[in-house]
Amino acid sequence: MSAVETVGPAAVPQLQAQVEQIIAEARKQGASACEVAVSVEQGLSTSVRRGEVETVEFNRDQGFGITLYVGQRKGSASTSASGEAAIRETVAAALAIAKHASEDDCAGLADAALMARELPQLDLYHAWAISPEQAIEQALRCEAAAFAADPRIKNADGTTLNSHQGCRVYGNSHGFVGGYASTRHSLSCVMIAEDGGQMQRDYWYDVNRQGELLADAADIGRRAAQRTVSRLGARPVPTCEVPVLFSAESATGLFGHFLAAISGGNLYRQSSFLEGALGQQLFPAWLKLDERPHIPRALGSAAFDGDGLATYAKSFVEGGELLSYVLGTYSGRKLGMPSTANAGGVHNLFVSHGDEDQQALLKRMGRGLLVTELMGHGLNLVTGDYSRGAGGYWVENGEIQFPVQEVTIAGNLRDMFGQIVAVGNDLELRSNIHTGSVLIERMTVAGS
Repeated sequence: MSAVETVGPAAVPQLQAQVEQIIAEARKQGASACEVAVSVEQGLSTSVRRGEVETVEFNRDQGFGITLYVGQRKGSASTSASGEAAIRETVAAALAIAKHASEDDCAGLADAALMARELPQLDLYHAWAISPEQAIEQALRCEAAAFAADPRIKNADGTTLNSHQGCRVYGNSHGFVGGYASTRHSLSCVMIAEDGGQMQRDYWYDVNRQGELLADAADIGRRAAQRTVSRLGARPVPTCEVPVLFSAESATGLFGHFLAAISGGNLYRQSSFLEGALGQQLFPAWLKLDERPHIPRALGSAAFDGDGLATYAKSFVEGGELLSYVLGTYSGRKLGMPSTANAGGVHNLFVSHGDEDQQALLKRMGRGLLVTELMGHGLNLVTGDYSRGAGGYWVENGEIQFPVQEVTIAGNLRDMFGQIVAVGNDLELRSNIHTGSVLIERMTVAGS
């Protein structure tokens, strides 16, 4: 397996040839079936702090992972080495693991008839011709705008520009081979404000497949500064039960928890509070959650899943009712259900929303907590009990009154999903979960 010269679309044929070479070696060594993923990636990362360059890093990685089967026994191995010897040794290692593994009736490739046939072009690759010097200049301009935005911005915690490109090819012994090149570029700014003996930290960022479409560096810096300064004077609030409005970027986590609860792995292990919930009303009747995997240039788009099955648009929730779990081939077999072509996760989840922006939702809430930051991992997926540290703003009469810190918000996810009052039109587009701000009727806010 020779080194690949490019990471763009031109690398796909070479990586496909490598996949076929590895599959042939696995067959030669006695595997009854196998699947292989080969990738090559490279990236540029620059970070600055207080007007000084902290890091300039260039990375390039290449490698492959193989999962092979000997009957119903499975073994996996991976390597970053290249060359025929590395292929032989990695296949042999996976084979040795398989021979010592227990038999599993659900192990094996997806059915050959289900393999993706036609792969749509999703326009995921947009190389950014940015030099290290230009990347440094953008990061410095971003940070300078943040410092200039407000005299209470006293320090910086790092401004980072990343440009990443890569190519991945998956294939298996059914004859399926599919590959694509993709890019991801981002600019983030973290600032520190100080006033009256209190210090606060906050950030802003943007991410895009196309580097030229990132938000202006100075705008990102100013937004980071404004968010940081607005947290000065933060204090806890007395313990109470009030409505809670999750900002769009915080709300993505709520739906991420939902996807985890309906994912096959957690369901067949009986470690989800939504086990057996198919057909149940979990959300208000107006709410819909659907997957759209073929949107050109979207961050979560994919033509096929981790098993080689063609992805397709589908609803997980419609009319508030749970219509489908999130299943790959293995988890589907464990549950006695067909795969939903979601091995590896969900691609572009869309949450239905109304026509109110966050300001309108604050008015509707009246009195309560606007959450803009969540801390800790206080979720029990078995019971749905939810308890997270939070920061944000206290709201009275539909208006923000003061910033809040050192509080915990608590509830049960099943209750929280059922008590969603509205979803705003202020969509978060920097994630594969597209949602607006989410207003929940009532949660416990524990403070001083």
